[in-house]
Amino acid sequence: MTSQSGASAPLEKLPLETYVPPAKPSLIGLSRAEIADRLGEIGVAPSQRKMRSQQLWHWMYFRGAENFAEMTSISKDMRAELEQHFTVDRPEVVAEQISNDGTRKWLLRLPSGDKLERPHEVECVYIPETDRGTLCVSSQVGCTLNCSFCHTGTQRLVRNLTAGEIVGQVMVARDRLNDWADREDGTRRVTNVVMMGMGEPLYNFDAVRDALLIVADNEGIGISRRRITLSTSGVVPNIKRTGEEIGVMLAISLHAVRDELRNELVPLNRKYPIAELLQACRDYPGASNARRITFEYVMLKGVNDSLDDAKLLVKMLKGIHAKINLIPFNPWPGTAYECSDWDQIEKFSEYIFNAGYSSPVRTPRGRDILAACGQLKSETEKLSVRERQALRAMAMTD
Repeated sequence: MTSQSGASAPLEKLPLETYVPPAKPSLIGLSRAEIADRLGEIGVAPSQRKMRSQQLWHWMYFRGAENFAEMTSISKDMRAELEQHFTVDRPEVVAEQISNDGTRKWLLRLPSGDKLERPHEVECVYIPETDRGTLCVSSQVGCTLNCSFCHTGTQRLVRNLTAGEIVGQVMVARDRLNDWADREDGTRRVTNVVMMGMGEPLYNFDAVRDALLIVADNEGIGISRRRITLSTSGVVPNIKRTGEEIGVMLAISLHAVRDELRNELVPLNRKYPIAELLQACRDYPGASNARRITFEYVMLKGVNDSLDDAKLLVKMLKGIHAKINLIPFNPWPGTAYECSDWDQIEKFSEYIFNAGYSSPVRTPRGRDILAACGQLKSETEKLSVRERQALRAMAMTD
């Protein structure tokens, strides 16, 4: 199948904008040491900074406090000082859609200090199941990559998210689901986090790393690293760093077993071909039979779903602690791809399973609200020149 655009897609997009922080910055997304530094900037004595940082950490990430007034173990004067200089704001929920299957999709607006641009927005999805609740989190506004089968890939890359904006998605989900430490039944609704939303996480490595370390911290949000999965299209230089510096589960968006086809489906393959990607997986720190790497494989009718493809997939994964997650293609407006027939998906899965690999077929969730895998796309757009000029004119008259 030829590229839908008729020409080779570029490997990567450059961000259109940079992050402009709000006038009053949020403490969300900062490490304990960074919080202590911020406290020092507003005059908190060195002897108190560690203790105050720990208090703030507990209230933000364990109790889910939405403002400083709720932090009753901190003195009233200190709370007033914090309120004057900082916030603990999350992204704003602009819209919530609930699927027939219980999946929830939130459109989140991000705080910004740039008054000349429309606020940026991302999507975040919660998928409830009988034994878990998985939150699909975004790492970029838009996406660096141009994967031809993915709706998000058709969107421009506006900018990377900050660590606070990534952690903020988890906090919004806990807010909306009443999922903080004071739940009466003591259970958790968000048990798993997957970095599989908008964007390529490994092209925003530092922010993703800092955010996931906060999410995994036992004294805060406390989601085990074994329940956090980072999915990448194959940014090879940062795969090893992911294992060493974050230590979460790894998923690879593979989708093809031949470089010629993967070059089309995942243009990044032209930079990091399959052999190089698989070697990085073999070298992934901590990989074992108990911590297998997931290879995601979208099933595209007549494109990558033959038994020959299945046979080559098994052959190429030899020696890697792996499982294969088969994903029925989720259609989106304007795509030319179709989902493989169910009989073919079952034959493909059966061959892989008989070869000794786990090969579950992912149940499509949230298709009716465009919340399924590959369907996310926010409506963030830059202002037109005319709109920007009008805003500047208004600002000059204030």
